[in-house]
Amino acid sequence: MQMFRDRVDAGRALGQRLRVLLGGGGDLLVLALPRGGVPVGFEVARILGVPLDVFMVRKLGTPGHEELAMGAIATGGVTVLNGSVVRRLGIPQSAIAAAAERETRELARREHLFREGRPPARVEGRTVVLVDDGLATGSTMRAALRALRQQKPARIVVGVPVGAPETCAEFEREADAVVCVHTPAPFYAVGQWFEDFTQTTDDEVRELLARAAQEEGAAPVAP
Repeated sequence: MQMFRDRVDAGRALGQRLRVLLGGGGDLLVLALPRGGVPVGFEVARILGVPLDVFMVRKLGTPGHEELAMGAIATGGVTVLNGSVVRRLGIPQSAIAAAAERETRELARREHLFREGRPPARVEGRTVVLVDDGLATGSTMRAALRALRQQKPARIVVGVPVGAPETCAEFEREADAVVCVHTPAPFYAVGQWFEDFTQTTDDEVRELLARAAQEEGAAPVAP
């Protein structure tokens, strides 16, 4: 498959696919998972002509191997564990609880930082497009989806530019609809499908959310 140039390019490709599925405008809302999902979600929201907000999720890193997710937490106090990782490595409950407490504090700090006083978008009764820059194991997206269900949206659509085939298939059983633009096999990591996968910064997230708030109500951008 052709690689995406960067998250902006990926967001435009995803936005085009979602516009075919959903149209635009109406009572739609894009919720992006920070940080990498925000530049993707920004382009999606512009193409659909709908509001953009963040949905806070934090990975729970495995002790000693922080890059490996043993689970994730999301706004609303939802925790999703990767049972296979926890069992295989024999991770004790005390380590899980300590990681969850630490990441809950960081989640609250980042939510305050990113929103800059703006209240969370209304979710109840709306069709929500939950966006990230890719799906590997899916633990972060799964935590977000389950937490979002508690806010009673009418429909949840999971959207990513690239994902592991088996993970995208799993989400078809959990979400109301799933759009994975590319599902390459074999799949090793999200970043390998981007020419530029530079880490998104907090400042970039704040800037994009502020721009989205200013542009809210503007006409959809032609893909």
